[in-house]
Amino acid sequence: MAETEETGKTRDTGRTGDTGSGSGSRRRTAAPLRPSRRAVLAAGAGAAALLGAAGQAPYAYAAPDAPTPSTPPTSADLAPYASYWFPDSLPAGTPGPGIVWRSLLQWSPERDPDLAHNTATVPLAQRFTPVPVHRDARAGQARIASLVSFGPTAQNPSQGSPTADYYALTHWAYIDELVFWGGSAGEGIVLAPNAPVVDAAHRNGVRVLGNVFLPPVAYGGDLQWTRDLVQRDALGRFPLADKLVQVARTYGFDGWFVNAETDGGDSALAARMREFLRALRAAGAPHGLRITWYDAMNTTGRVGWQGALNPLNQEFFEDRAGKVADTMFVDFRWTAQTLAASGALADRLGRSRHELWAAVDTESRGWDSAVAWDAIIPRDREHVVSYGFYRPEWTRNHLADRSPGAFHQADDRFWTGESLDPARPAPESAPESASASGSASGASGSASGWRAPATAVADRSTVTGLPFACSFNTGHGLRWYENGKAVSDTPWNHLGLQDRLPGRRWVVETAGERPSVTLDFADAWRGGSSLLVAGALTAPTVIGLHSTRLALTRGSVLELVHTGGSGPVAVEVGVAVSEPAAPGEPVPYTWLPAGSTDGGQGWRTARAGLAPLAGRTAYALAVRITALGKEPVVWRLGAVSVHDTPRPGRPAPPTAPAVVASARQDGKAWLRLSWRGAAGRHRQPRHYEVSRVLPDGTRRFLGGTCGTALYLPAVPRAGRERAAAFEVRAVDELYAASVPARTTLAW
Repeated sequence: MAETEETGKTRDTGRTGDTGSGSGSRRRTAAPLRPSRRAVLAAGAGAAALLGAAGQAPYAYAAPDAPTPSTPPTSADLAPYASYWFPDSLPAGTPGPGIVWRSLLQWSPERDPDLAHNTATVPLAQRFTPVPVHRDARAGQARIASLVSFGPTAQNPSQGSPTADYYALTHWAYIDELVFWGGSAGEGIVLAPNAPVVDAAHRNGVRVLGNVFLPPVAYGGDLQWTRDLVQRDALGRFPLADKLVQVARTYGFDGWFVNAETDGGDSALAARMREFLRALRAAGAPHGLRITWYDAMNTTGRVGWQGALNPLNQEFFEDRAGKVADTMFVDFRWTAQTLAASGALADRLGRSRHELWAAVDTESRGWDSAVAWDAIIPRDREHVVSYGFYRPEWTRNHLADRSPGAFHQADDRFWTGESLDPARPAPESAPESASASGSASGASGSASGWRAPATAVADRSTVTGLPFACSFNTGHGLRWYENGKAVSDTPWNHLGLQDRLPGRRWVVETAGERPSVTLDFADAWRGGSSLLVAGALTAPTVIGLHSTRLALTRGSVLELVHTGGSGPVAVEVGVAVSEPAAPGEPVPYTWLPAGSTDGGQGWRTARAGLAPLAGRTAYALAVRITALGKEPVVWRLGAVSVHDTPRPGRPAPPTAPAVVASARQDGKAWLRLSWRGAAGRHRQPRHYEVSRVLPDGTRRFLGGTCGTALYLPAVPRAGRERAAAFEVRAVDELYAASVPARTTLAW
């Protein structure tokens, strides 16, 4: 995004120094390209995984019509990355290291080298809105969009990576739409989100949009790329609109954020852009795809950020023929007056004013950003419009200590507030950056302190059916645990493996001292983390967990897996069979015993039969712990689940696992695995897990994915073993694992 009048800082997130394009005279038009050796070999791995998913034996090593590779692939050839393109023509010159220039117009699924690794598989879940826990949080008014850069444009791993230092977003309950932000003139300007982000978002009912970023001229933008995007074919159609829809449907995400910031156009180009948006929406709407338009180009064809919905940009949102874009991201130049006028204009157009996202810049100062909140979400009247966070991954990026625990503490404060309890917010104070007149970055008017989303926007949940389970896995960790034991000591991240976590973090009710309640990474039952409660419990303490809509039967059972580190405690589970009378009122739980724990006794599973509640709906889950001594308590919750008895059997295993491409160097192997998913009467697995079986029979976790292909980097040879053995397991919603499917790689 462009330089703002208020701060003078740049919001273009491309790599510094990227000036890969300039005037049209220095550029060339993309011709149909013969694939490179890397593309050919990697495409073979992707094609094999697709064949496996379709029920055929995985065998192909080359893309259709591609030349046969003359040399084996290298380790660098095999790593899959999130996809990015130019609309059609490419920059002049040569791309930088690690960058591949691609034309979207030339893209096809059949020749996509990383398709199997970039395809999301989790469907978009339906959400409901429980009675808010905060008295001022509102349903049916302002919503939140989030523009996040999860990694660089080029070389952004498709399926996680071996580090815990990652923006593992978990506060999906407050987000309506996530934009996979990025792009630069030297790499590519059309970005498709990677599968782990989409799978995690969909599990929580959040739509994910890819990004079309036509950059400012100052950052290498070229108006030819805008003309490429909106070109018509001989029949008057927009081929790139169809291509964008094809990409979104093939990869499994939900639409596009279109940001045209390259200046120099005219009214004819603006009219063509509007027609393109209409064609894009018409082609995508039958498939549930959406468009968000960024307030930059206006009807003159020039870039003139309005900071409002007004007659200069209205036709990109709604014209005389009807809806053009589903939502509009209003530039940072907004004021209280322009937002009020924008909402009123949306009303007159017959559109919801909450389809306008007022930009809130958090890239540099996070919760210390000065924002005129009353211009967006006043507490004494209806919300004016919705709002969108620009770069909330500040919660990770600003930290000196970027360990998972430190990140989640910061991220909880951003979304929940300084008190870390959405039911009991801390008093607000004016940020230091607010001027005496109240002007602030991204807004003007009366500025107050940080207004955390939990204090204004109602949370939502997707926990609507049985079986349901949560092991408090955040999608990254320092180790991987199974049944309370570490089966890998390698740090990792993969958002697709993330659980549906409690949306309200953390509502704590006690008449005594409030303990610390955190997501912790020093121990876990399954995945990488657990819920840790620590402190002096001077009175029984209730910790709210999930908001639910679970139909209970006589066979319904609630299970807890928990352990005590010190201080004996009695544990109870709470099930609410009615909702609070009003926002901010307490949740009426029914309490059932779940045993007790003492230090050093390890993980234990407690079961509570829910037959007395049969025929009722569970609206919320909680735990209550009571100290049985006077010493401070350390207690962990490793998992919570609700299911009907008897438990369903193990999921069906995957079939036909195979190493479809590999490279070896210095006693290590880089490889791509693929397999066929379980089919027939068996339910769809939650995800798949891949392990290495060592010569002594020890099993070591290597990674997981929701799809049917996985890249494994730098797998070491174990001693003098003749072949490395791998196992693939299907895992269901209750974390039951199938029998393994095995394959090997000869050394």
